[in-house]
Amino acid sequence: MGGSMEQNYLIMKNGSTLIGLFQAMFDGNMLTFNPGWDENARNLESFDDVRDIQKHLKENEVTLEKTADETTSGPEHIFLKDPDGNMILIDQHR
Repeated sequence: MGGSMEQNYLIMKNGSTLIGLFQAMFDGNMLTFNPGWDENARNLESFDDVRDIQKHLKENEVTLEKTADETTSGPEHIFLKDPDGNMILIDQHR
């Protein structure tokens, strides 16, 4: 679906399942969610803004590694870790 061996990353798709392979770009494993996009990176009409997701996580005492600026709108991202220490990126592009 995207990337190339020369760019050191590949985005592969099977049905509605995506997996990205990134060589030497990130430390460890990472799970990524993209609010506002469907599995084909097409814009969704409605979605939960990353700042609303952040608010919900904070209200439930989830520790965030990187927070979003709540005074802004549009593209932003947050990071958190799962119980095994794997990074979770919630990356909003619009």
